[in-house]
Amino acid sequence: MTTDTSAVDRIGAGKYALITTYRRNGTPVATPVWVVRDGDALAAWTPTDSGKVKRIRRDPRVTVAPCTIRGEQTGPAAPGRAELMDAGGTDRVRQLIRRKYPVTGPLTVMMSRWRRGKAGTIGVRLTLDR
Repeated sequence: MTTDTSAVDRIGAGKYALITTYRRNGTPVATPVWVVRDGDALAAWTPTDSGKVKRIRRDPRVTVAPCTIRGEQTGPAAPGRAELMDAGGTDRVRQLIRRKYPVTGPLTVMMSRWRRGKAGTIGVRLTLDR
C-alpha cells in the first residue's frame, strides 16, 4: 500500500476531515474531526470511548474526505486504513493539533485532559490508499 500524497496534502491542508467508519452490518458512519498531517499520513484525535474508535478496532477500513465543521463533504473521499496510536503517538497528535489550531487547539487539548484525563483520548493515524 502506498500513500496518495495529493489526497494527503489536499485533506491535510483543510481544517476538518470527514472520517467514515463502518458498523458491523456495513452501514457507513461519517464523523467530522480536526485533521493534521502526520508524516506521509493524516492523523485525528478523538475520545477513547467514541463509536469511531470501537468501529476502527473491529474494522480499520475508512474513507477520508475534506469537509466543513458540520460534516458537509467538500471534496472527493479517499479510501484508507485507520490505526489507533499508542500513548507516544497520541501525544504527538496532541502537539500537532496545538500547532495547527493555535487558538482553539491548546484550549481544547487542555480542557480534554482536565475532563477526561490523559488516557481519555487517542490519536488515530489515517493512511490513505493509492
